[in-house]
Amino acid sequence: MKRDYYDILGLPRGASDQQIKSAYRKLAMQFHPDRNPNNPDAEEKFKEASEAYAILADNEKRALYDRFGHAGVNGGSGAGGAGFDPAIFHDFSDIFGDFFGFSDIFGGGSQRRGRGQRGADLREDITLEFEESVFGTDTTVTVRRHETCEDCKGSGAAPGKAPVSCRTCGGQGQVRYQQSFLSVTRTCPTCQGLGSVVTDPCIKCKGEGRVLRQKTVDAKIPAGVEDGTRIRFTGLGESGLHGGPAGDLYVVLHVKEHAFFEREGNDLHCVIPISFTQAALGAEISIPTLEGEHKLKVADGTQSGARTRIRGKGVPVLNGHGKGDLFVEFHVQTPHKLSKRQRELLQELEGITKVENSPQHRTLLGKVKDIFT
Repeated sequence: MKRDYYDILGLPRGASDQQIKSAYRKLAMQFHPDRNPNNPDAEEKFKEASEAYAILADNEKRALYDRFGHAGVNGGSGAGGAGFDPAIFHDFSDIFGDFFGFSDIFGGGSQRRGRGQRGADLREDITLEFEESVFGTDTTVTVRRHETCEDCKGSGAAPGKAPVSCRTCGGQGQVRYQQSFLSVTRTCPTCQGLGSVVTDPCIKCKGEGRVLRQKTVDAKIPAGVEDGTRIRFTGLGESGLHGGPAGDLYVVLHVKEHAFFEREGNDLHCVIPISFTQAALGAEISIPTLEGEHKLKVADGTQSGARTRIRGKGVPVLNGHGKGDLFVEFHVQTPHKLSKRQRELLQELEGITKVENSPQHRTLLGKVKDIFT
């Protein structure tokens, strides 16, 4: 009698798809003919495990088997019979690929003949002034990259010559091996899947089809970029091999610090010093912004550390609309050296001003307000 498929794989009937796949993989690796040459017993166990997997990995066939047993799948007459469908191995490369290096099995899968290889991506780093990151700029980037050889047009063959069909695979890019009952297809080791080989290589590129050149690329930096921003320039990386597409160029930006502005998202922050009298009496002062001078009113009685917001004087939103704000923090400067007259006036002011020097009691609500204002 035929053995139960679940017993063959060492699984309970409620096993998941992943458990079935893992169990089969373990048995297949153990009993595969490549690992057990001239061992009929191992070959038979491999066939048995493959038949069990072919049924249990197919949801419809598994349901019939669970209900009617071997009779539900036409008797399961062995590998290649009614109960064994090679089409179930659409994921066979996933099961064996990392061990055997198979590109295909049972003749399925796509052909690799003539498939070009995509060019490598490149990275270049550039440093911007703070203002350039805010307003954007046009700059250039110098890159060293492989480009298609002009002499051979990327074929790798000498001018007037052409690659010839690979004799190993007959131009198919793959070779087929018969292993026991398995027909295994692998990438051709001679042409590496291209289907052709270069017999008369181009002198300029030595048969590679590409040459190394230094090229200057125009790079438009949009307004609002930050330190660490990465910009992708499609198709400006290295040229592909054998007609493959070019890679991409990634430009990574590094932004210098500003003398007194600090950036937080799209907002700018700065500290502006004001005199004792400006803080006490109020004033109109001129402060710098990234767009030029700006008139700002200082309210009378302004305390050191007080902040005010100037809307729309921040950083433009990257690839969007609008700008952030500029937050100005006032720092009241205390004079270090006083003239005799200044000292007399301050002493007179001291005589008519009363300040309670005891510690201030701060409520929890007041502390919370300070955090969000």
